[in-house]
Amino acid sequence: MPCQSSDELKELVKEARPIAKQGRVADYIPALGKANPNDLSIAINYPDGRCFSAGDIERKISLQSISKVITLALVLMDRSKEYVFARVGMEPTGDPFNSIAKLETMAPSKPLNPMINAGALAVTNMIKGDSVEERFQRLLAFIRNLSGNDTIEYNEEIARSEFETAHLNRALCYFLKQHHIIEGDVEQLIDLYTKQCAIEMNCLDLSRIGLVFALDGVDPQLGKQIMPMNIARICKTFMVTCGMYNASGEFAIKIGIPAKSGVSGGIMGAVPGKFGIGIFGPALDDKGNSIAGIRLLELLSKTYNLSMF
Repeated sequence: MPCQSSDELKELVKEARPIAKQGRVADYIPALGKANPNDLSIAINYPDGRCFSAGDIERKISLQSISKVITLALVLMDRSKEYVFARVGMEPTGDPFNSIAKLETMAPSKPLNPMINAGALAVTNMIKGDSVEERFQRLLAFIRNLSGNDTIEYNEEIARSEFETAHLNRALCYFLKQHHIIEGDVEQLIDLYTKQCAIEMNCLDLSRIGLVFALDGVDPQLGKQIMPMNIARICKTFMVTCGMYNASGEFAIKIGIPAKSGVSGGIMGAVPGKFGIGIFGPALDDKGNSIAGIRLLELLSKTYNLSMF
């Protein structure tokens, strides 16, 4: 069923878009700095196949940190909760997503959660496979399965741009390696992680993945469970407590749904039992979240009473 343009969503986008002027695109990653800060689009996907949208929902977005929650799901399926959480914690942090501070003060020195960069690098390191290519292809196949789109690929220019500027992530990896949280070659891990972050899709694909999480791992169009219910629930819990970086508490109060953002300006939302949301608005606030995207979700949550709390 094709995605229908929605007049109600168009009005909400029109109301939210002006706040984009207060944000800025993630130009510290050169390839992301080319985005138009005024872009704003949304797709909402329902279990019965209906889809409503506003804006240019076909525009490609690199997943960036949205990939963290999907990789976590794959690794929990690959390994076990015990294996994963022996190496990565479950607690929110008030620090920026790329901070090293807590690693230095915690004992043992494991990342606080899988949604900050240190935790995400540790999780990506756990993807099974004998090479970067094999591990990446397993993740890509999982993402294609979740989205129902076999054409999803990664953007080589963005991956290369991130690989060349990933100095802080390399530092995090060496710190984690020193404390035996990760094993193996750091450059290979950075290669895999930057490709993971550079996987591209549009808002419609993003909303379909959000829907699978919203329905506890069930793809309603295929009528089958593509991730275990308990893993989908773990991931949604992390989305609520840590998904919007160190603005997650405020987001939970104002909007109140599981969501994960990325510095490309993407947001994936999962309204439990109801629908999935995909948003793109590349102008970011000072926490690294889409400033107009969050405003749009606030309006949406208020209008349709979406909060799960």
